[in-house]
Amino acid sequence: MTATPRTGGAALATPLKSSARRPTLVRKRDDTDFDNTRDSTPSSPSKKARVSFDNEVEVRVMDEWEKAPAVVREEVRRALERHVLGDDSGYDRMKEIYTRKTSGEDVPSTATLRSYTAALLSSVSALNRSCSGLVFRVLQSDWTSMPDEYVALYLRFLGNLVSAQGAYLGDVLRMLVGYLAYTPSADGLSIDQPAFTRSQVHSRVHGALKFLLRLIPSASSVLSSVLTSRFPNSSDSKRAHVSFVHNLLKIIEYAPELQPDILSLITERLVKIDVQVQVDLEDLAEDAGEGVVQGISDLQSRITEEIDGEDDSEDDSDNSDDDDVDPDAQRAKEIMANVEKLDVILDILFSHYAPLFSETSGQAQDSALDILFFQFTTIILPTYRSRHTQFLLFHFAQTSPALIDYFVGTCVQFAFDKSRPAIMRQSATAYLASFVTRGIHVSPSIVREVFDHIGNQLSIYRAEYEPSCRGPDRRRYSNYYSLVQALLYIFCFRWRDLEAGPGEQADNDDIPLLDDLPHMWIPGIKETLAQNIFSKLNPLKICSPAIVSEFAKIANHLGIIYVFHLLETNKRLRLSQFTGSLERDASYNLPERETALSGRKEESYQQLDEYFPFDPYHLPRSKRWIEGDYREWKAIPGLDDDWDDGAVSDEEEEDEGTLVDREGTGTDDDSATNVD
Repeated sequence: MTATPRTGGAALATPLKSSARRPTLVRKRDDTDFDNTRDSTPSSPSKKARVSFDNEVEVRVMDEWEKAPAVVREEVRRALERHVLGDDSGYDRMKEIYTRKTSGEDVPSTATLRSYTAALLSSVSALNRSCSGLVFRVLQSDWTSMPDEYVALYLRFLGNLVSAQGAYLGDVLRMLVGYLAYTPSADGLSIDQPAFTRSQVHSRVHGALKFLLRLIPSASSVLSSVLTSRFPNSSDSKRAHVSFVHNLLKIIEYAPELQPDILSLITERLVKIDVQVQVDLEDLAEDAGEGVVQGISDLQSRITEEIDGEDDSEDDSDNSDDDDVDPDAQRAKEIMANVEKLDVILDILFSHYAPLFSETSGQAQDSALDILFFQFTTIILPTYRSRHTQFLLFHFAQTSPALIDYFVGTCVQFAFDKSRPAIMRQSATAYLASFVTRGIHVSPSIVREVFDHIGNQLSIYRAEYEPSCRGPDRRRYSNYYSLVQALLYIFCFRWRDLEAGPGEQADNDDIPLLDDLPHMWIPGIKETLAQNIFSKLNPLKICSPAIVSEFAKIANHLGIIYVFHLLETNKRLRLSQFTGSLERDASYNLPERETALSGRKEESYQQLDEYFPFDPYHLPRSKRWIEGDYREWKAIPGLDDDWDDGAVSDEEEEDEGTLVDREGTGTDDDSATNVD
């Protein structure tokens, strides 16, 4: 038996130990920590360790909201799932993140909002109506002042939301349109964002609208109704109206399919303000009303175009507590504010349409023309007492002879169409006469054609009405009287165009004037006037006294017809003997409203108002568009001398106004300038 050497055991043990642990130069973390701890043990309990910081290392305090994007996505997914099951703890925490906060320790950072918005983007299919509370919080959060990266993410969220959940389309559009009205300068509502100007906010909103309209073409119809519902109220400030109108016109640039709806919306709301101004002026006390008219010229220096960057308190300066101010004076102040809105918005519309009517290609002009005439027939014409809005048609219809003929033809069609309501026909008659009279580019041939058309229609009415006529009756024959008044009005302004020129055929029974210079009239003028003035219908008793008085003076001066004896007879005539009850007759829908102007009693109540829609235009800013298109009243040499010599009684002169009186109501120094 051979003994095993001692070294043999050692030789066997070495491989076993080596297989269990190999030598390495890397020490275990635990050993290192142990050694560091041992070496750093203070030699004395009272001696503190020295701590030093590296200045090159960035020190950052982590927000408790900041989490990894993957963690946030999982948190959002679970919160939405548990919300369906009735557990709203995580759901409510998400709503709190998007709640607007301007200050405080719990204001989420941009990174936090970005993480949660990206998570919602990935879970948009779960955001049905049961999650509307969270969706509305996201929509109400401030995104317009965030960095561009977040805005791009937010728009992607909106696009996916309305694509996957179409029920939110209206809510999204209402949120976006809400930014287009005037608001104070946007404050930075994120913890790390500065303030943004209104123009920057509007630019981002238009970018969002453009993106959504391209993504979902059917959104245009929804946007149209949203714009209508979010249009500023008539009581809102001038800035609110101007800001919204500017933004509406901006929408047309990238959504041309909305152009008719948007322009009609602006015109409709403008007409409401226009009519309200006239109603308020009529109802206001006479002295305060005159103060308003005289004060219109003072607007020019105060009306401004700039919206962005103005002092937000300016609009409220006029709304200060004026307990001691006279009610009429305060009412006049409010009327002036509406006049400012009217003037500035009209100026914006004139500026918008002007390039369209200067286009060499007819497509843009035809489109603008169709829109304007649609607005005229559906909004302006049916509205009683509109005062300024219709001058859009007045100006642009005179840009070419073809457009003049088109506008006149439209008015003639409405005025003579028996299938239309009486109020519509009478309004069209007033527009026809006023346009032909005041339009400086309306040719003499158009004036003669219109005079002839009206005369022929009056002949038809006389043949229909005279057999059963007992006397003047405004309610029964209102359309006839409105045409006669239009005829008299045209004659007063455009009688020179009704004279026969060299080489033209003329009536041969002209009466020489006192200066032995006879006026020769084209055939049918004197006959038309005489047949209607002296008919059984007696229109001079019903027509506006101011127009009748002026016509009587001019006709007598020109020697075409003498009517003063008829006026004297009419003074003794009482209309009540020819009319029945004053209750409204549904078959004769007259424009009557109980105001200081139309609420007149007895005789004057049954006479026509001297309403012609293109009476002098005095809005200071937008008036520049009318200059060069408008015919002012031109005095007739010697007419006032005949009047002063006693052509009529002093009593008649005192009781009846004249067209000259109506011309002199303006505040501009050139209101009496002779333009022919």
